[in-house]
Amino acid sequence: MLSVPPEQLFDWIGRNETHCDEVTAPPLARLAALLNHTGCSPWQADTLPPLGHWLYGLPTIAQAQLSGDGHPKLGQFLPPISLPRRMWAAGSVEFLHPIRIGDSIRKYSVIEAIEEKKGRSGDLVFVKLRHDVHCPAGLALRETQELVYRNKPAASASLLESATEDPLPAPDWTRTLWPDPVLLFRFSAVTFNSHRIHFDRDYAVGVEGYPGLVVHGPLIAILLMDLFLQNHPGARITRFRFRAQRPLFDFQPLTICGINRDAGAELWALNPNRQIAMSAELSHG
Repeated sequence: MLSVPPEQLFDWIGRNETHCDEVTAPPLARLAALLNHTGCSPWQADTLPPLGHWLYGLPTIAQAQLSGDGHPKLGQFLPPISLPRRMWAAGSVEFLHPIRIGDSIRKYSVIEAIEEKKGRSGDLVFVKLRHDVHCPAGLALRETQELVYRNKPAASASLLESATEDPLPAPDWTRTLWPDPVLLFRFSAVTFNSHRIHFDRDYAVGVEGYPGLVVHGPLIAILLMDLFLQNHPGARITRFRFRAQRPLFDFQPLTICGINRDAGAELWALNPNRQIAMSAELSHG
């Protein structure tokens, strides 16, 4: 499971890195194009939109330091866990202060916890990260990110489940879209994400055993946020939490839904079998 003895994993707890960047307009224009913002934007003018920080402060890993899956080689910032699949399982963001277009930002990332577990599919390792993003006015946002490392499923296992779940509430807003390879490629490009499961079908199917290209977890989260903002233009989001429950693929449509709650909203993304792929909730002021 691990390329180092388990006790040495504790050496990675507390490991940190810092990336500085400037919040410029072009990456946001590319994200807006990807989201089809062809008319009036739902974002606050001259302000980084919620989750827009995922376009900045990105690690710039040299090509020679990438592994075969497109991720940085094991044992750099993240611990050397050799389980073949890495997924962004959950996240939480507190928006503390607006970041303005043109601001210089500093992103401090630290590994807070590493935990081994047993799941239905076998061994799991969870890595919890914290990201603090500072702007000239101070701490602008704090994000918690949970990664999970796992084995490939057995050959007999299927990721394309057919069973349905309990009935879902009637949404206040809904949208169905097709996450085709062009959309996935553009999102990989705008976030400098070289993980091959999102754009290399031969690798995703032949090496990692997926039935198709995998839709990025952060892309699904941004689509959920965009659904809310399209129906609440200019809303000031104070907190956003999401959890991935099953993967989505490029050869099938996905449906995003949302419902108003007191001072917030619940959001979810569905596969064609109406199973929840990601659930989220947000608060706004």
